[in-house]
Amino acid sequence: MIRMEHCLKATLAGSVALAALATPGLARAQEVRAQEVRAQEVRAQEVTTIDDVVVTAQRREQSLQEVPITVSVVTARTLESLAADDMGDISAFVPGLTVSNTSPTQANYRIRGVSTSDFGVGTDPAVGVYVDGVYAARSGAGLLAFSDVARIEVLKGPQGTLFGRNSAAGAVSITTNKPSDEFEARLGVRLGDYDKRRFEGLVNLPINDVLALRVNALVNRRDGWLIDDVTGQDYDREDNWAARAALRWDVGPQTQMILSWTHDEIDQDARPAIGVAPLPAAPGLPAFPPDPADYLDPFKAKIRNDVIDNHETRRLDEGTLTITHAFGDIDFTSLTSARRFSTENREDEDGTNRPDLYFDTNNREKNRSWYQEFRFAGEHGAFNWIAGASYYSEHAEQRSDTYATTDSINTILTNAAGQPLFTLADMILDMAGIPASTLGYSWQEDMINEGDFDATALFADVIWAANDRLNLTFGLRYTRDKKTFQWLNGPRVAPELDAVLNDPTVNFVLDTYMGPALGYLYSDFVFDLSGLAGVECDNGVTVQEGVACKLSDSWSDLSPRFVADYHLTDNAMVFFSYAKGYKAGGFNSVEVASRFDNEDVQNFEIGLKSSLGPNARLNISAFQYDYDGKQSIRLVTPAGSSVPQYLVETSDDTAWGVDMQLDVQPLDGLNLFANAQYIDATYKRKMTDDGDLAGQPTGEPLWSAAAGASYRRDLGAAGSLDMQLIHAYRGEGRCNTTSTGQGSCLQTPWFDPSEAQNRTDVRLYWRNANERYQVGFYVNNLFDNQYVTGVNNITATTLGTPFVNITEPRMWGVDLTYTY
Repeated sequence: MIRMEHCLKATLAGSVALAALATPGLARAQEVRAQEVRAQEVRAQEVTTIDDVVVTAQRREQSLQEVPITVSVVTARTLESLAADDMGDISAFVPGLTVSNTSPTQANYRIRGVSTSDFGVGTDPAVGVYVDGVYAARSGAGLLAFSDVARIEVLKGPQGTLFGRNSAAGAVSITTNKPSDEFEARLGVRLGDYDKRRFEGLVNLPINDVLALRVNALVNRRDGWLIDDVTGQDYDREDNWAARAALRWDVGPQTQMILSWTHDEIDQDARPAIGVAPLPAAPGLPAFPPDPADYLDPFKAKIRNDVIDNHETRRLDEGTLTITHAFGDIDFTSLTSARRFSTENREDEDGTNRPDLYFDTNNREKNRSWYQEFRFAGEHGAFNWIAGASYYSEHAEQRSDTYATTDSINTILTNAAGQPLFTLADMILDMAGIPASTLGYSWQEDMINEGDFDATALFADVIWAANDRLNLTFGLRYTRDKKTFQWLNGPRVAPELDAVLNDPTVNFVLDTYMGPALGYLYSDFVFDLSGLAGVECDNGVTVQEGVACKLSDSWSDLSPRFVADYHLTDNAMVFFSYAKGYKAGGFNSVEVASRFDNEDVQNFEIGLKSSLGPNARLNISAFQYDYDGKQSIRLVTPAGSSVPQYLVETSDDTAWGVDMQLDVQPLDGLNLFANAQYIDATYKRKMTDDGDLAGQPTGEPLWSAAAGASYRRDLGAAGSLDMQLIHAYRGEGRCNTTSTGQGSCLQTPWFDPSEAQNRTDVRLYWRNANERYQVGFYVNNLFDNQYVTGVNNITATTLGTPFVNITEPRMWGVDLTYTY
């Protein structure tokens, strides 16, 4: 039965297209010839001019060169060239954008050095991710498989006025293809390294003059490239399938409705932990604290994970209804979306297979949200305007489960205080002749969160054509956020241990000889609330174990923007802009009764957008921002505790930099591009245990860049041959006083997490004359460069077991596509 289900999923993508391809009467010779002619015309145009890219960065359809915002655009063809499955596969090629997809259910977006490090549902990301205009609030829904994507726009700098809350650092806007009036079908197969198997099918079917249906489905699987030395299990495997259907109904000459449904499902292993601390033979313990000078080479280290029920899963469903209607010269848009998803991510946190060092976590989320936006747009004389209102409602549930053993808790007590209390208890029981033990049992602690969030907004944006060359833009958004959040932490769960401790004889003996120290065998260590005793909650209680603590708060904000753009010539525009971004206040999911206020960013930008004739385009901008109240979480060991905890820290940051984009077509068929960002990001204020970090770098590298070339060779009746080479560079991370402790800057004999990174991708593919058939070959990470992405110290300061993740090795593959 299981095999049958897998086969059905694996053939779903192919059957979508094959069913359409079998439709009788569609393969007429005249239509084939007409398509060949159109394909030849398109190729002729492509080799003579650089494509004009249409974007919706200002919530209006405009040419990229007319938009006074720094925007990087990734087209569908670029996604194909990079053999990209999700945003994490392309971020290296968009300078200024970093997307961590090591754990797809806990993805992290960073633009111009700004991101949200907190993975809890009590806070929001600093980078807004939008799919067809709908906001993806949580990281669990922010990294989806690419499915029939038309383009991706990366808007750098705060987009508070146009895109709203939680786009303080910028926004990523993903646009999918809409149902069209022409029949279209496509079937694609990608096979590659580590048994990569990706199947995708698409059909666009005009049902009649007013209805059109577009359906896309894909299945993506790959074996892991990391192998457990003991079990032989492979890690970092991929297992994802997704489907999307959109129905367009032209209700009347002025009215259109598009109803879409999206499903995305992941069921794979969680990321592995590559231990880098040398381990002596049991029962010997690793050195504590660990010494980076003794760390192992992670590229050669043996991987040994023992997490119970290792898995990472997500199931997402979303329905969206878009209605557009023209009231004369005024266009009305209604955007309605309902989303529901659930995720789990249980992963190893110690990088060993030793019971006395065991620790793992499981992040579980359930989320449902509703979004409604009404928007009016029009043009009257010299004014092009847009105005509207939106409402967002979300209910989120999260469980942060931690799993250990009484043996590993015993190790924590040994390292923290030199008191192996479980060993001591067993010695006492042995001397008393009692055949019982406190070791060898499971230990679980949980933090359970629940939140209800509402956001209401009013916005307006007006472009005034002051004269033939000067445009002035004024925008303003008012937002009000209201949040209610709850924490619930119960006693640690160890039923087998409790069965031993609650035995009257055992309890009497241990109480007699251990005294108050016996209480530690019942205590929480991961979620220790003793330091918060007496702190008041809004629901009439104080912080304590087993009692739900609730807080409610609200925040409001005005986010303005002002832009002046001036056309020096028909092909060159300069612009100046001021924009404010806003991220709502919130709560730290693992720090009970905590709350923090809004984050605000003020951004100034000046730029040039120019077309250097039909064969070259140069865009350059300089920016400066001040980010006040930025929230981040840091792993620290609170005073009086032996276990590190994630605590909220606040900082004020500042940065200035330059963005550059160059596209050149020096010869017919040859396209060159180069993008780069320089940024100097530092703290204005950040108080830590190490003192104020004012003036120190935030960690963002000074330089990131990408460059590439593509060449198309027209072979006449034999079709065409395309070759592409793309290289990405991310500079060396800049360290500060606390970077070493957090693992982002650390000198070891074998690796440096802050070192510069390079990646080169190449692709070669052939298309026949009418572009129906395509055969391609690609290599990602051609020179097999691998890097450590940071040292995870979650168990380093308790068990002496730091671990790392490393980037993927070189991978190659072939793909075959048939398009009707």
